[in-house]
Amino acid sequence: MDGMSSPGSNLLLLAAILSALAALAHVGVVVVGPSWYRLFGAGEGMARLAESGSWYPAMITLGIATVLALWSGYALSGAGLLPALPLLRVALVAISGVYLLRAVAGFALAFVAPGANGQAFWLWSSAICLVIGAVHAAGLALRWPALSGGNA
Repeated sequence: MDGMSSPGSNLLLLAAILSALAALAHVGVVVVGPSWYRLFGAGEGMARLAESGSWYPAMITLGIATVLALWSGYALSGAGLLPALPLLRVALVAISGVYLLRAVAGFALAFVAPGANGQAFWLWSSAICLVIGAVHAAGLALRWPALSGGNA
């Protein structure tokens, strides 16, 4: 663990914080319930399922929160604040790619088929994913030489 010794480390720390905040927001949706499913754009169907006591919305939302928390851990590892996690380079490339792909796809959906979530949801959530993905990618690019090639 080499700590915060470079701009890339700082960006990956920011990426970790952003992913952790997204994970916490998802946990908050489960805790607060149907009103937050609606507020955060999960759609009326998910809100109604939550109102009816179905386990499905909570399981999906907590699954997303778990993935986002794992991604936060990988960003912390890439920043040098945690020991190197398995397949660190590959994972950080994939995480950056998923965020950026989700942003592009979401922007397209906002105009092509906004569906039950609506255009505003797709625009806001895609902008958030674009920022988080760009921060991950920039941090990764700057930290690439410092990351162990043995983890690739």
